[in-house]
Amino acid sequence: MIAPHISTSSRLYQPAAHLVAAAGFFSAHPDASAICAFPPRRGILNPEDSSRRMLLRVRSAFLVLVILVANVGSSAWGQAPPANKKPASPTAAAAPAAPQSKHYPILLLASGNNPAWSLRIGQKGPERLDRPGYPPITLEPAEVAHDPSGDAWTYHAKDTGTGTAITIHLSREACFDGMSATKYTFRAVVEHPQIGTLSGCARIAAELFPRITNQIDDDADAAAKKKPAPETTVTGFKPPTAVAYVNSADKIVLSRGAVKKIVAPAGADLALSHDGKKLLYVHVDPKSSPETTIVLYEFDTGRSRDLLHGNVRQPFWSPDDSRIAYLTNQDQKWQVWTLQAAAPETPAPLYTNNIDALQGWVDAHILLATDLQNAHWIADDGKITQTALLQNIYGSSFQIRDSDTIRVNPGNPDLLLVSANYATPPPGAPANASHLSGGIFLYELRAKRRVVLTPPDQSASHGEWSQDGVQVFYTVRPSSGPSTTYRVFWDGSAAKRYIVATILRPINHLPRLLGRLRRQAIHRCDQFRHRPVSERTEYRIATRLR
Repeated sequence: MIAPHISTSSRLYQPAAHLVAAAGFFSAHPDASAICAFPPRRGILNPEDSSRRMLLRVRSAFLVLVILVANVGSSAWGQAPPANKKPASPTAAAAPAAPQSKHYPILLLASGNNPAWSLRIGQKGPERLDRPGYPPITLEPAEVAHDPSGDAWTYHAKDTGTGTAITIHLSREACFDGMSATKYTFRAVVEHPQIGTLSGCARIAAELFPRITNQIDDDADAAAKKKPAPETTVTGFKPPTAVAYVNSADKIVLSRGAVKKIVAPAGADLALSHDGKKLLYVHVDPKSSPETTIVLYEFDTGRSRDLLHGNVRQPFWSPDDSRIAYLTNQDQKWQVWTLQAAAPETPAPLYTNNIDALQGWVDAHILLATDLQNAHWIADDGKITQTALLQNIYGSSFQIRDSDTIRVNPGNPDLLLVSANYATPPPGAPANASHLSGGIFLYELRAKRRVVLTPPDQSASHGEWSQDGVQVFYTVRPSSGPSTTYRVFWDGSAAKRYIVATILRPINHLPRLLGRLRRQAIHRCDQFRHRPVSERTEYRIATRLR
C-alpha cells in the first residue's frame, strides 16, 4: 500500500485539496479503514508532526520578536530627541499672584503714654478711642489693608463725633510701653488729624469684648434671659446731691437730698456752693432797677442776707468756696471784682477792662471771662494768661452772642462746654420762644475738636457740668409751655428728662438786659445834652416810641 504524499506546504495553505485526496484514498483501499480508525500519533516522536509543529513555533516566535522590536523602537523614538538636535529650553510660565489675606487681628487693646490713650479693636475693626479727662470717641470701622509682608495691617475708621477719618497702623513685633517690663505682641500707631499721632503697644484682650459664639441657642426664653444693653458706657458717675433751679412759677428752689426749700419768690444768676449748703443769687427790685443785689442764702438756717448792692450780676464761688467773683458796672464798663466770703464788705477790682460775661472759675487762681470777640483767662493779679478767639471755638455752626455760656470741665481745663444758638438750625430743630434754636457742644482747646452734645430735636441752653465732670444738665425751652431740665452724659448718651416743668437757670440775663438799657440810657443822655434846644423835644418823643 502506498500512502499518498501531500507536501507540508499543501497541508498548510490548501486544506480543501488535502480533504479530497484523503477521500479518494479510502475509497480505493477499503481495508485501510481499520488503520485509520485510530488517529495518527502526535508529538516529538512523530517525524511528520514534529516538523510541522517546529515550523509553526518558529513562525510564531518570529512574529512575537518582530512585534517586540517594533514596540521598543517606537517607544525609544518617541522619548529620545534626535541626537543631532538640541532641545529648546522651555519658556518659564509666570507664577500666579499670591492671594491677598483678608484676615486681621481682632479683640485687641492698644494703649500708650505721653499722652495716655487706649483704643479697642473689635471684630469689625476700631471701635472706641479713650483719653483720660475726655469723653470716649466712638469709631466707625472701615476697610483694613494687609501689608504684603504679612505682619502689618492698616485699619481705617471714622470719628463719629466730627466725621474725621483716622488711621491705625498695627505691626506684629515686640513692643514695650516704657512704664513696665511687659512685652507686648503688637506695636500700634494712631493718626488723628485733630488729636495728633498716638504711639503705643497692643495686646490681645478678648475679655473686654462680648463673648463670640457660633452656636444657635434653641432656648425659647434666650431673648428674655439676655441683659438689655446699657444706656451708656460711662461709669463711675454720681447723681448730684444738691440742685438749685427756678421752677415753673419763677420761684428759686434749693434741693438737697429729699429736702426742698423755696429760697425766694424770684431771682436770677444762681450759683450753688460746692458743699451744696449756700446759694448766691441776684435779686432784681423793679423799683430800684437797674440796681440789683447779690443775696446769700444758707440752706441749714434758711436765712438770706444781702452781700452787695448796686449794678452787679453773675456771682461765682471759687473752687474752695472762700472767694466770690462777680461783675459790676463801674465807669460804664462791666468789670471783674472779687471779695472774701468771710468779709464781703471789702470787695476789690480784679480786671477793669470791659467784659460781657463772667463764665466762672477755671481753678483757684484763674477766672474765665468773655467779650464778643475773645475768651480771656484772668489770673489773680488781673493779668490775662491766655486768650482764645471765639470764632475759632464756635466755628461756622454757631453764632456768638453775649447770652452764651462757657463752662470749664471740673477735671480738665482743656475741655469747654459751650451753650449757643445755631447759625443755621439743623433739619427738624425746634425754635425757642425767641425763634432761635440752641445747641450745646464740647470744644477741646488744644485739639480744636468740636462735638455737638445735645440731640438735634431739642433747643438747648444753659449747660452746666456736674461736679464729677461726666454729666451735663441743660435747659430745653419749647416754643410754648414750661421749660424742662435734661441730663446727658459727656459722650452724648442717655439724654433724658431730669426735672419736669422746671428750668435750671444758673445764668439769667435779665440783669444783663437792665445793664444794657442803662448804658443805652446814658448814651442817649449824652447825645441829648449835645443837641440844640430846638431838637430836644423831638428826640424825647422818638425815645419813648422805641
